[in-house]
Amino acid sequence: MPGIPPTRFVYLGPEGTFAEQALRTIPAAERGSRTPARSVPEALDAVRHDDADAALVPLENSIGGAVGVTFDEIVDGAPLMIAREVVLPVEFVLAARPGRSLTEIRTVAAHPQASTQCRGWLREQLPNATVVDVLSNGAAAAAAAAGEQDAAICAPIGVTRQRLAVLAEKIADHGDAVTRFVLVTRPSSPPPPTGDDVTSLAVFIAHDRVGALLAVLMELAVRGVNLTRIESRPTGEALGRYVFFLDCTGHVADDRVGEALRGLRRICADVRFLGSYPRHRWGVAPHERPVPAPPGLSDADYADATAWLARLRAGELS
Repeated sequence: MPGIPPTRFVYLGPEGTFAEQALRTIPAAERGSRTPARSVPEALDAVRHDDADAALVPLENSIGGAVGVTFDEIVDGAPLMIAREVVLPVEFVLAARPGRSLTEIRTVAAHPQASTQCRGWLREQLPNATVVDVLSNGAAAAAAAAGEQDAAICAPIGVTRQRLAVLAEKIADHGDAVTRFVLVTRPSSPPPPTGDDVTSLAVFIAHDRVGALLAVLMELAVRGVNLTRIESRPTGEALGRYVFFLDCTGHVADDRVGEALRGLRRICADVRFLGSYPRHRWGVAPHERPVPAPPGLSDADYADATAWLARLRAGELS
């Protein structure tokens, strides 16, 4: 991130969860302070009130979908900006205190989402075990460590934190599940373009205009800006009133993305820029590059057209 690097980080707690594991992949966070928050609103408010420099919160899961509270809270209140994304594989383990074996397990502590994602494995391997709901993956590991339950479904970081032993690895029914986290800061200049970036927007459409959503999509499509995700959330104003969260390929500094933003500004009730930041290329070979823009819609094409128009305005007709 530009400017002074953040040193005070907050994340959706408690300790020993995937959020902490994701945060610790960021070098600055590994060196700085890391404070767990009780909720997504608490984490984001810490940034808004300058009690933290940055907050890491979950945005979406490949199995469970969007984390609605994160989308809602990002646009509710003082402006915030996404400065980075982290995509983390969701690799649940079954852990217990050292010395226990799988055949001894009668109770398993788990967050409801975790036990749901491991339902098939539990049915096959521990059909007689009782799953006890807890508030987080970190709380599950702590319950197993304290002897309150025989075992826990938790994140690998919880095993280390609570000094547990792993009884089984990668027990999720969908072995390729991932969660996308975002690092949120107060508004500042976005990091410079890398050539493989994401731009996130919150778009409020004009409800008295026929085809308003189609018009939004066309502003992107005609400029070769690829829409990678669209998510709708109610605004809370009335039934049928929604804000659309968009992820697009490209950076706000790119000519074609800038042109698209100008177009959206003209036709939408409101457009909130949520950040341009490097794409986390999870599962993609480093040498692979994004799909190029269609002919006539690359940044070079836009630069050439801009220069041509400037010559015309200057009276150069060649």
